[in-house]
Amino acid sequence: MVPEQANVPAYLIDTNILLRLSKRDDPLHALVQSALDALVERGSEICCTPQNISEFWNVCTRPADRNGFGLSVQETDQRLQVIERTITVLPDNERIYPEWRRLVVSHSVSGVQVHDARLAAAMHVHGVSHILTLNLPDFARCTSITAVRPENVRV
Repeated sequence: MVPEQANVPAYLIDTNILLRLSKRDDPLHALVQSALDALVERGSEICCTPQNISEFWNVCTRPADRNGFGLSVQETDQRLQVIERTITVLPDNERIYPEWRRLVVSHSVSGVQVHDARLAAAMHVHGVSHILTLNLPDFARCTSITAVRPENVRV
């Protein structure tokens, strides 16, 4: 579990945040960087899951004409090494699958939303209450999670 310090919640970083953080020419890069800096300044633990890393790798190595970054494996690995130095990668474990299964059945989750349910399951298992994301509706079903957009992070 990720220890939350005296009323300072831990934050899982959604893949859309990781991608914008790693791409300095993205229009949202500065906003995302500022939000993460504010979270770190207040003492929040910043984390992601192996699923976020897989999704990040997918977008980075996918050709630009197929909505990817078109990076080489080496360039993607360099970006991932920066992430791994600054963000805790929560381990997968045997408790995540049953929690994911419970969530998708109890909330009638289908289609692409099953991926977000897996993030929510990992958050529950690891005791992470907040997610920094650009897609608040993706986490609306799970009322035990607080989804926060970067522009709403306050120091």
